[in-house]
Amino acid sequence: MLTWKDVMDFTVNKNPSPDKRIEKTEEQWKELLTATQFSITRKAGTEMPHSGEFCTSYEPGIYSCICCGNDLFDSTIKFDSGTGWPSFTQPIKINAIKYLKDNSLGRSRVEIQCNQCDSHLGHVFPDGPEPSGLRYCVNSESLIKK
Repeated sequence: MLTWKDVMDFTVNKNPSPDKRIEKTEEQWKELLTATQFSITRKAGTEMPHSGEFCTSYEPGIYSCICCGNDLFDSTIKFDSGTGWPSFTQPIKINAIKYLKDNSLGRSRVEIQCNQCDSHLGHVFPDGPEPSGLRYCVNSESLIKK
């Protein structure tokens, strides 16, 4: 189980290696994604709170990257954080997510990306439920549910 210490170690040291890498040009991504999906996943945008398809959905399934299909989160670790974005306590596996320091907006945060294609997913925070204490706050537009 990942902890905040693990997340911080990944941002300072090397992220876990992905199972595979998927790289496309900006034009190729634009052909595959809607304008909103492109803005969020390729330009690090954020959807409005409480607007995403998966905010209040709790049916069983796997949440995967909208860009490359990489499995990211299982519905069994999804919870209602009250923030307006889908929230999870752990990734489906350690190397599914990449962690980057994000000092935008005048504060320090940890951005999360798909580790296979560098798609912006959202951020992770140390204010989630036990036992991990993590809250992966994810844009619905960056996900597809299997």
